[in-house]
Amino acid sequence: MRYLCVLLAFALIASAAPAASVPRLHQAYIVQDSVLIKLPDGATLSAIIVRKKGTHRPLPATLFFTPYYQGKGDIVFAKAPAKRGFVGVVVYSRGIRTNVKNFAPYVHDGEDAREVIEWIAHQPWCDGKVAMFGGSYVGFVQWSVAKDPPPALKTIVPQVAIMPGFDVPMENNVFQSYQFVWANNILDYPHVPKDLYGRWYRSGVPYRTLDQLAGKPNRIFQQWLDHPAYSAYWQSLVPTPEQYADMKIPILVTDGYYDGSNIGSMQYVRQYLRFNKHPDLYLVIGPYDHFGAQRSPQPVLQGYPIDSVAKINLRELTYAWLAYVLKGGEKPAILKNRINYEVMGANAWRHVSALHAMHDDTLKFYLTPTRNGKNHLLDSRPPTQGGHLAETVDFRDRTTQNNYYTPSILSDDLASSASHSLVFVSQPFEHAFSIDGSFSGRLIASINKRDMDFYVSIYELMPNGKYFYLAHDLGRASYADNRTRRELLVPGKKTDIPLANTNIVSRRISEGSRLVVVLNVNKNPYMEINYGTGKPVAEESIKNKDAAQSLHVDWYSDSYITVPVIRKASSQAQIR
Repeated sequence: MRYLCVLLAFALIASAAPAASVPRLHQAYIVQDSVLIKLPDGATLSAIIVRKKGTHRPLPATLFFTPYYQGKGDIVFAKAPAKRGFVGVVVYSRGIRTNVKNFAPYVHDGEDAREVIEWIAHQPWCDGKVAMFGGSYVGFVQWSVAKDPPPALKTIVPQVAIMPGFDVPMENNVFQSYQFVWANNILDYPHVPKDLYGRWYRSGVPYRTLDQLAGKPNRIFQQWLDHPAYSAYWQSLVPTPEQYADMKIPILVTDGYYDGSNIGSMQYVRQYLRFNKHPDLYLVIGPYDHFGAQRSPQPVLQGYPIDSVAKINLRELTYAWLAYVLKGGEKPAILKNRINYEVMGANAWRHVSALHAMHDDTLKFYLTPTRNGKNHLLDSRPPTQGGHLAETVDFRDRTTQNNYYTPSILSDDLASSASHSLVFVSQPFEHAFSIDGSFSGRLIASINKRDMDFYVSIYELMPNGKYFYLAHDLGRASYADNRTRRELLVPGKKTDIPLANTNIVSRRISEGSRLVVVLNVNKNPYMEINYGTGKPVAEESIKNKDAAQSLHVDWYSDSYITVPVIRKASSQAQIR
């Protein structure tokens, strides 16, 4: 699920503070703004350094390496670690505050941050120990540095970290339009027209021309579109299996079930735990979005009042962790095991040794053509005979769209998220139980074209009639087996499409609740549209007659989802 707020997900990392507080800050702190750091290759980075006055010995330093310039708010942001006995350092990506023409998202940050850490470690105000923290893009930078960490780096705290090519600027190989706006904002281009996405959608022109519609070519956007596979271009930016195996510094990860970058953030964790034989990583995850998992969670998140035990300040947890690693302080109490997660609806934290230990069993539900009221039956029993549901999508029709996002966690109906969708509903559960982990499954389908983009979303339909959003999987069928290489479908041939990239979630499912699956073929203004011709998707358009033939899909009844549960509870998860 991509929330509406994810349109701003990469713009508000550091909390800006009122300018009036800056003069008072100078009374108690030494503030160095616009410090220039020269790199070995000749590039220059801009930095802010804040130290508490009256400190006469070197201190450990914290590094916040970011592409976002927040003005005087960044000085106040750097004050927060300085207030807690560190030196607060904010450094901007290559080109930011210097010459934005030199900014290349993701490309230089890891190596540049390594050089900055070495520079910090040799300053007279630093005791030789440096820690990195922060979220989103800033979280990515930390994992990139950890590929080959300098000796001075003692810990990283990547929060809601994005993984380039994995979840941004495309999610499972499907490009997301809000990333174009991000690139425009970073480059300080003219404001994007208010109805840009609608104009593009109605016109039917190629996705690659989105920047032309906005009024100015965007080099970043165009370069991204040249790499639609999760290729070496993207993989070179993140650790290899060997580099994960060699990581020896302690790591704290914070994330949220409703973080738009959840699948990328958790991919780092999965790869690290898979390849590192002596892991020193802790994860804290709960009912948080992209911002709440970096700071203080919202008490009511997208219409859902979160449990009282989930109301912990993740930024304060970060500072407590830094004190633990860098100063020998107490280990934060919530870190009772490697994986620490809150069970929504149970008002309780659970602590396990690995992601796979969040559950020890699964339930399987089939997407059947059998009617279940106005919808179809999500059946716990395997189909006894073949069957399928037919769906037709006319890409020429721009008066309608297939929505791809869920606007809230708690909702009264599925009207906004199930537009032109197939809906499958299970029978009520006889006993309460909990879902813990990531959904998976298979879609079995045949189409008359060579490709399609699909969207699966999963809900709990509660006894009171409200829907509780749980998870989703967005994907491109031609990349579902291997996101690094496109394998086009054979028209008319039954194809097995794996579902393997849903967000992690934990939720107590009430007695009498039902499970709901909504199945879509994507056709909306907020991401590129896959017409199914087999050509590069960004170049397809109505004007090229790529939409002359409608997409016909047969969804077969042996399609299924698997639900991660704990065995003790799953034995009670009987259906009436």
